[in-house]
Amino acid sequence: MSDSLELHPLEIAIIGGGPAGMKAAEAALAKSAKESYPINITLYEAKRSVGRKFLVAGKSGLNLTSNSTHSEFLSAYSSSDTNFPVQLWDRMLNEFSNSATREWAASLGIDTFVSAGKKVFPNPMKAAPLLRSWLKNLKESGLVIKVNHKLTDISYGEKVSLKFEDNEENYQYDKVIFALGGGSWKLTGSTGEWTSLFSSLGISFFPLSSANCGWEVPWKKEVLDTAEGLPLKNIVIHAGEQQVKGELVITKYGLEGAPIYKLGKYLRNNPILTIDLKPTFSIEQLVAKMESAKKNLVDEAVKRWKLSPAAAALISHYKDSAHLEVVELARLCKSLEIEFTGARPIDEAISTAGGVCWSELNEDLSLKQYTNIHIAGEMIDWEAPTGGFLLQACLATGYRAGNSLF
Repeated sequence: MSDSLELHPLEIAIIGGGPAGMKAAEAALAKSAKESYPINITLYEAKRSVGRKFLVAGKSGLNLTSNSTHSEFLSAYSSSDTNFPVQLWDRMLNEFSNSATREWAASLGIDTFVSAGKKVFPNPMKAAPLLRSWLKNLKESGLVIKVNHKLTDISYGEKVSLKFEDNEENYQYDKVIFALGGGSWKLTGSTGEWTSLFSSLGISFFPLSSANCGWEVPWKKEVLDTAEGLPLKNIVIHAGEQQVKGELVITKYGLEGAPIYKLGKYLRNNPILTIDLKPTFSIEQLVAKMESAKKNLVDEAVKRWKLSPAAAALISHYKDSAHLEVVELARLCKSLEIEFTGARPIDEAISTAGGVCWSELNEDLSLKQYTNIHIAGEMIDWEAPTGGFLLQACLATGYRAGNSLF
């Protein structure tokens, strides 16, 4: 803009120092430089450092994004809201795509590679080098970061007024982006406490609930004595009409593993899982393998069907199989039904479902009631499985919010 020098800088606050908040800051600063539009951005973080959840997620290798096709990406996301805006989500994933994520990492001096399951990782796989480079770039671009600033109050007038814990001053901003995360991993700052603040503003949201988490089963002692910590490999699991292949682990509280994460949204409606322990064989083939076996059928099935110790434990102890005939045992192996008592607590979940309703948001991710306030990241009502989809959505929504400020 040719008259930018005559403009007063736009005062912007970003609340939340996770990937969505940092990406929003980055996008706004880049647009400001490109259009010569003066802005001042301050990012506030409640903890003593930013990017804490980013670092925790990268402890076993930071899964940046997925190498999936665009249609695969789009189908990975869902919402508690039946009016999930698929077209808007489509546009956001195009604006900042998985390719853009890899290019962005490269611009920060971090190469990426594709591993099994189409997962994209930085090289090295740790989160710290990428975060250090990112923060250096943001600060050099003019971002001011204030840590140990926990938001306690929001009020809305001509400007957005913010108040922080242990500080009597009210801070006034022209525009504010909230990127406070969901409710999982509270130690990193994602507490979900923002819901009470937004309630006071009259903003509707779906309650936060566990996503990408284990599910609870009241196992018999015999199952845990035999199989706790053991994997159920090469299985197919079903929740309603949905099915996923993969591996689960029997834990003291129930079942854990990536396949069950993908079915979480279905299990919340009907917490019953059906496991096919031998998906490469039909019932008839399993029966044939038993030949003339008449007694100790479970022991014979372990040998002839090559059942794992974990699978055998489920058949032996979770269901009363002692008196089953061969055909009934084969059916049980192909369709072992487990009823869950619930999902694991939110703070153990990788992510959360629920959040600010889409009906509250404009397409630029501003609130319809308060257009100077934008939302990004897990605060919005969407969910996705692990595998790079979570971080990609945080980056894409942060990018949209940051680009929409002016």
